[in-house]
Amino acid sequence: MTARCIVLLGGSFDPVHNAHIAVASFFCALLHADELRVIPAGNPWQRTRLQASAEQRIEMVRLAFSNTSLPFTIDRQEIDRTGATYTIDTLRALRSVAGQQTSLVLVIGADQLQQLDTWHEWRQLFDYAHICVAARPGFSFFASELPPSVGEEFYRRSGSPEQIRNSPHGLTYLAHELAFDISATEIRAALRHGQRPGSLVPAEVVDYIEKNNLYKD
Repeated sequence: MTARCIVLLGGSFDPVHNAHIAVASFFCALLHADELRVIPAGNPWQRTRLQASAEQRIEMVRLAFSNTSLPFTIDRQEIDRTGATYTIDTLRALRSVAGQQTSLVLVIGADQLQQLDTWHEWRQLFDYAHICVAARPGFSFFASELPPSVGEEFYRRSGSPEQIRNSPHGLTYLAHELAFDISATEIRAALRHGQRPGSLVPAEVVDYIEKNNLYKD
């Protein structure tokens, strides 16, 4: 077994919602993770402007995950980085701190996997971390769902949870058990219309959103 296993969950968290928590909980349990590192995006080059500020998104993440038993920390490096935010830079920085034997596990969604070949230096991601994917409704484990280069790379690197836990980087895993259909865009739209998003967002986060008048036109 490697010295440590760190699950990495990045995202805009604009706002954080219950699918984020469920995905993090699933992979932390599956891999017996020592740490969950939640990494709010700073200036993601592929996204439009974020609506909540960096500090507001960080606070929403803190509220959401503080109500769990997950061993989480909030990593500010993408928030504090100037210029465009690239995942490869984040992984390089984390690997330099974590050491060569720590299992680093990057968790992404199926929609992100389908665009992986557009990520900056995407093939080099495997030199620093494993990539685990949370399935979405309608996603199948077939190469036809993916760009050919991504499908080839993903399937040839497929590993078991045990292999991922016990090696530092380079493997992949798709969690069929997870299939969430929660959209932050739809949550923001509901909030703009004065609707509470119910079970989609932790109550503490909804209260924070309402108190700070977020996601209003």
